Amino acid sequence: MIRIRAMREEDADSVLAIYGEGIATGHATFETETPSWEKFDASRLEKPRLVSLDARDRVTGWAVMSGVSSRCVYAGVGESAVYVAEAARGQGVGHALLTAFLLAAEQAGFWSVQAGIFPENTGSIRLHESCGFRPVGTFIRQGKMNHGPMTGEWRDVFYMQWRSRRVGVD
Repeated sequence: MIRIRAMREEDADSVLAIYGEGIATGHATFETETPSWEKFDASRLEKPRLVSLDARDRVTGWAVMSGVSSRCVYAGVGESAVYVAEAARGQGVGHALLTAFLLAAEQAGFWSVQAGIFPENTGSIRLHESCGFRPVGTFIRQGKMNHGPMTGEWRDVFYMQWRSRRVGVD
C-alpha cells in the first residue's frame, strides 16, 4: 500500500537520506553531498512537496518543485525533483508519487513542469514518460561531475516537460 501526503518538517531525516542515496548513484543530480535541511528547504518552493509512505508509515520517496525563473510570466512553470528510496524502487512508488505531485502542481497553479534527467537514468525517463512528460531536448555537456563514478566527466541533461490540460489553457 502506497500513501501520499504533504511533506512535513519531521520528514527531513528520511527525505535527506533518500536524497543521499540518489546522489550516491552518480546518475540523479550534480549535487555532491546531501545538504542540510535548512539549505534543502530554502532552495525549493513551498508547494507542492509530497512524500510517499509505506504500510508502516516510513517515507519511501519524495517530490518537490523548484522555480525556473523569478520573472512573473514563468510563475506557473516549475522544475520537479522526484526521488525514491533504493529499497522501494520498482514497486510503483515513483509512479504514485509523480502522479499525485502533478495533480498537486495543478492545484497550486502550475501549467508546466519540467524535469532534467541524466540520459543514463533510463528508469527516471520511463517514469516521467508514463506520467505524461514528453521529451523536449538535450542540453549537451551541461555540467561537469564532481563526484561518483563519472567524476571529471561532462554530463548531458535530457529535458522533459509535462503540460497541464486544466491550468493555463485559455
